[in-house]
Amino acid sequence: MKLIGLTGGAGSGKSTVAEMFRELGAAIVDADAATHALYEPGSLGFDLIEGEFG
Repeated sequence: MKLIGLTGGAGSGKSTVAEMFRELGAAIVDADAATHALYEPGSLGFDLIEGEFG
């Protein structure tokens, strides 16, 4: 198995390339989406951040 990381600035095409890999059968982990889920209001991550920083 190969592990490929996509990095780059905003608007550089990371999502486009990830979708191309997905269409070729690759498993994709979207770290941005996972991180946003951690910060959703009502989530444990949100509550911990709110408790620490107000």
